[in-house]
Amino acid sequence: MNPEPVHKEDPDRLYTVTGGRGGTDEASLDSVTLIVAESEPSPDLQSEHSAILRTCVRPTAVVELSAELELPVSVVRILLVDLLDIGAVTARHHVPSTPQEGPRHDPDTLKQVLHALQRL
Repeated sequence: MNPEPVHKEDPDRLYTVTGGRGGTDEASLDSVTLIVAESEPSPDLQSEHSAILRTCVRPTAVVELSAELELPVSVVRILLVDLLDIGAVTARHHVPSTPQEGPRHDPDTLKQVLHALQRL
């Protein structure tokens, strides 16, 4: 009879993976922050850290890492902070598009272009 497999979100496993740490103060690591590996995995790294580095050879969102590693996003954020602290990864933050103050183009120029197009 085979023993029952350990569930990926087993509280004991998650406690071990994070070293007992809870949430992270790194508020800038939202779900769509792109993570890029800056180094190869080294033998002294935890297996989850190494998996992150292997996955992030190309920019990968935090939520994608969570799915790939089958770990909660909160746990992945803790692991990412570890890697950020040692410079093994960089984070590329999503910059939401915000309306610029004032018009982007001169309204008179836009009117002239519109009139020219209407004459065609």
